[in-house]
Amino acid sequence: MSLQSQIADDLKTAMKARDRDRMSALRMLISALKNTAIEKGRGPQGELSDEEVQQVLATEKKRRDEAAASYAENGREESAAKEQAESDLIAAYLPQQLSDDELDAIIDDVIAREGATGPSDMGKVMKGVMAEAGNRAEGGRVSPRVKARLTGS
Repeated sequence: MSLQSQIADDLKTAMKARDRDRMSALRMLISALKNTAIEKGRGPQGELSDEEVQQVLATEKKRRDEAAASYAENGREESAAKEQAESDLIAAYLPQQLSDDELDAIIDDVIAREGATGPSDMGKVMKGVMAEAGNRAEGGRVSPRVKARLTGS
């Protein structure tokens, strides 16, 4: 079963259980997936590959994380909790994140393969690491680690 179909089935289950929060979050995801399918010229009923679905989910998760942090900063704890719950729901559909050790091993491998020697090589190292890690590591988590490796700090 495709990831997109799994999300649709989970929406049906949430509807039967009358779980309003889960229904709302899943409907938001389905809407984002339909918008992406339309942008790619496949129409609103177009199927996306699991990789494309994961990219959309990663983007939506990042949006929820940023919104939760913003709400928490401004003392809106209830809104922050809602955004965090949606982020957690989305995370369940994404691949397991790489551990710090696994990520460091990939970074070291890419640096050696590219022959990177300093901060000027950051772009090509980031490109290689993100290609290898895919949706299993967020760029905001990778970038400082790559920078630290390349500057020696």
